[in-house]
Amino acid sequence: MVTAGMRHDDLRRRNRAMVIAAVRRSDQPSRTEIAAITGLSHSTISTISSDLIAEGILTESRGGPAAPKRGRPQVAIRLAPGAVAVMTVVLSLNALSAALMDYRGALISEESRKLDTTRLTRAALVADCVEMVRRRLDTAARAGRHVLRIAFAVQGVTDAKARALLWSPITPHSEIALADVLEQAFAVPVTVENDCNMMAEALRWRHPQRYRDNFVAVLLSRGIGMGLVLNGELFSGTQSSGSEFGHMIHRPGGALCRCGRRGCVEAYAGSYAIWRSARGIAETAPPADVDDAEMAALAAAARAGAGPERAAFAKAGEALGYALGSLFALIDPAPVAIVGDGAGAFDLVEPALCAALARTAGGQHSAAISFGIAADELALIREGSAMRALTFVDREIMARGLQAAGMAGAGRQSSRMA
Repeated sequence: MVTAGMRHDDLRRRNRAMVIAAVRRSDQPSRTEIAAITGLSHSTISTISSDLIAEGILTESRGGPAAPKRGRPQVAIRLAPGAVAVMTVVLSLNALSAALMDYRGALISEESRKLDTTRLTRAALVADCVEMVRRRLDTAARAGRHVLRIAFAVQGVTDAKARALLWSPITPHSEIALADVLEQAFAVPVTVENDCNMMAEALRWRHPQRYRDNFVAVLLSRGIGMGLVLNGELFSGTQSSGSEFGHMIHRPGGALCRCGRRGCVEAYAGSYAIWRSARGIAETAPPADVDDAEMAALAAAARAGAGPERAAFAKAGEALGYALGSLFALIDPAPVAIVGDGAGAFDLVEPALCAALARTAGGQHSAAISFGIAADELALIREGSAMRALTFVDREIMARGLQAAGMAGAGRQSSRMA
């Protein structure tokens, strides 16, 4: 009897997870559309959706996009925004931000601040993160929001299992156990992920037709990074940062990189590298933090005519093209998304990139390679982090039920306040 009961519970949980996933993917489907997506019977869909609505996890929306059909009017089903919330935290070079996201993934509130990550002590850096999270959690509590998960995205090498920052060019400190610190302070589960991986995760949700089975998201900004999806799965290596594209070697013993090594792709294609080259500064000079206005001025000068600025962007394109060609020689050509501040100047980088790519083995089948632009890296990192957290909540908490998870009434209370 116990075994049979367990099997029934597992089946119920699986079916609930399938319904929630269908609603999240399709935004506001009808019950008929959910049945078509999941393959579950209409009676099963009706029972599960009624339960989820009663628990405050789903809600009906008569103004939704469900297509009209013969017979009874189709009622759209959507995720209840106020059911629960998640928090995203993004740590990058000299910047920290945190955002509360509702159960549908929409922004509730956010906070950002500048800080000198390169000079802060380990204790001060961690304290800044803790205090920002505390303020966002206080905001959530005042609004009756129940935060179930914190997704921390950081630039650098992370260990998702240990939930720690192992190394990053943005700080001299390594082995920072970010999740342990935050969990001890707030008793909310925390994940730690590489920021570029979260960009790729967001692109899969935003543009599932283009970015689905195999694609590359390349960050062009102060640093150079990559999120890589192969056969529909995010490639994360043995820890969680398997695509350190910016620190592949372009020219051994070449330009000084922010990581301290020489000759990295980033040392030729990062914002500081382009600025250094355009201004005639030695490649051995320490990387500077170049602001957006300076980069915009360089791009304008490059578009105005031939000169050191245009040559600097071409040098960046060459480094990126050869690196992508090496990558595609291993994994086969795939669509590329160009993300970040540097995406606005991709027209200056693309010709040299494509020329270098065409000279590589990986670039021989260039018809499979196309480039798309997504400039706002913070929005993508935040969105990817939120969706990673929310899909975990869907599968591990909502599929079981708020009562089974020890949160009876949380969804109903929060949805009334949304």
